[in-house]
Amino acid sequence: MNYRTLGKTGFDISEISLGTWQLGGKWGTDFDEKLAAETLDTAIEGGVNFIDTADVYKGTESETAVGKAIKRADNRIYVATKCGRQINPHISENYTPETLRVYVEDSLRRLDVDTIDLIQLHCPPTQVYYRPEIFGEFEKLKDEGKILNLGVSIEKVEEGIKALEYENVTSIQVIYNMFRQRPHEKLFPMAKDKNVGIIVRVPLASGLLTGKFSKDESFGEKDHRNFNREGDFFDVGETFAGIPFEKGVEAVERLKNKLPDDTNLVHLALRWVLMRDEVSCVIPGASSVEHVESNLQASEIGDVSQETMDIIDKIYESDIKPFVHQRW
Repeated sequence: MNYRTLGKTGFDISEISLGTWQLGGKWGTDFDEKLAAETLDTAIEGGVNFIDTADVYKGTESETAVGKAIKRADNRIYVATKCGRQINPHISENYTPETLRVYVEDSLRRLDVDTIDLIQLHCPPTQVYYRPEIFGEFEKLKDEGKILNLGVSIEKVEEGIKALEYENVTSIQVIYNMFRQRPHEKLFPMAKDKNVGIIVRVPLASGLLTGKFSKDESFGEKDHRNFNREGDFFDVGETFAGIPFEKGVEAVERLKNKLPDDTNLVHLALRWVLMRDEVSCVIPGASSVEHVESNLQASEIGDVSQETMDIIDKIYESDIKPFVHQRW
């Protein structure tokens, strides 16, 4: 495993870390505590020392499982969690310092820690980024020893750019992959100038970039890849990275046809993200031990060749960019 510094937090974290939206089973399935523990332990044994969770993943079960796992670990594990998505209706007016403080304290109890390494605002409405009192509350929580660092998880590049105005923002979590390339144009260089870490989520575009889907693929009733394709429940950019599913499958097939037959698309997709030195880590999700083991192998392969980078860029420009580039 290779390690990179997470911006001004100073944390040296595994370049391939772990996202836990699917921890304990696939999207929409019941939480399997034993599977969650095995998944977490496999990641940690493989060199992962940074785990990203949230207070709404699998109800609250993900945070609880992560808290237990870090106690079993022999080495220091950095934990990032998120708050704000419990707010309903999810509008700026319902974001208050008092409400967010309660969420942080609840996460502290579930994780069973004295201090949260990194707390992140969980994709708040854009208007929240224009409210200094929200960001100021986290400075108070830091002074009280309840958190070490504040980060933001964003939907839009513009939100990340606005967040960079707050000195206490230490990291930005953003969707970035071979089919969502806009963040590296402006946001990444600006974050680097501010020494703000970049955490990349949805690197496989909800599984689209595994290359295993066909146009008639079916997903479970409670799987967001089934019910959120039009953004009916949350930002559509979280589902297949906002790419119309059929168009995405076509583009992936074109990509596969231009690459050597033995190309592992998962490893290529993860390595592609890590070609950017502004990226501190990528956090692919895993609903099984096998997913973790596969993801970790991407840390062992070499850089993506310029020829392959050019192939990816051409397909992005022709097949994907018109659908996603200016939206996020």
